[in-house]
Amino acid sequence: MMSHKPQTKTPNAIDVHVGSRIRLQRTLKGMSQTTLAEGLGVTFQQVQKYEKGTNRVGSSRLQAIASILGVPVAWFFEEGPVSSSTSQGSEAGAGREITQFLNSVEGLSLNRAFVKIQDDKIRRKIVDVVKALAREPSE
Repeated sequence: MMSHKPQTKTPNAIDVHVGSRIRLQRTLKGMSQTTLAEGLGVTFQQVQKYEKGTNRVGSSRLQAIASILGVPVAWFFEEGPVSSSTSQGSEAGAGREITQFLNSVEGLSLNRAFVKIQDDKIRRKIVDVVKALAREPSE
């Protein structure tokens, strides 16, 4: 007799990546999960599952998400997991850093404020200050 253990399925790495990109673009637009869900005709819980990668997004649904969020479908796959034959090396690592930064509350807040600064000289000075702070040992 077979034992019937509940199987916990791990989400596919690509599904997780696409979900994180959906969340990133949604938050960059300042859109709630509920608003996106209403546009798709699903519950906000379904959007949560898409964003975590626990539910796979079908192609027609991904097209609808892309349309609502104003990005091409291919955007959701950028900087994602790649096979060794198409590895992009350090470029993919940099992309992940950017995604992690923009997925953090501080990163998103800093990005929103930074892009509102019109003066290029001030923007460069802010970058210099952040670089200097990053070199200092924390106390």
